[in-house]
Amino acid sequence: MVVAPERDDTAALVTLTARQLNKGATVVAAVREDENAPLLRQSGADVVVTGSSSAGRLLGLSMLSPHAGAVMEDLLTYGTGLDLVERPVTRAEAGHSPRDCADLVLAVVRGRRVLNYTDPEAATLHLTDRIITIRRAAAG
Repeated sequence: MVVAPERDDTAALVTLTARQLNKGATVVAAVREDENAPLLRQSGADVVVTGSSSAGRLLGLSMLSPHAGAVMEDLLTYGTGLDLVERPVTRAEAGHSPRDCADLVLAVVRGRRVLNYTDPEAATLHLTDRIITIRRAAAG
């Protein structure tokens, strides 16, 4: 469920209601003010996105490294150039290192934990894991 009303207090109430109605739903909430992000997480949001902070980070990165900023913008635009995707580990990948995957693995999702690809716990992929990868966008 995506929660993106005009006001942060409304976002908190909608998130609380959504979580109460469906404990297993994935809730992604937008927040306008950074200081309200913890409240949205406490209300049950799985992911909280702060638009102004995200834009500011991309601007800052682009000032320091214009090419890195362009790559990040590409990753944020699904379906062109490079895509950032989450997918299940395949049978062929299970038991191997994330470095052995055809896609570039950034993180391993094990249960409800996200492990950086350098984390020793992520050294061997499990069939029940999900991986966050960068891959070339499908030709379309």
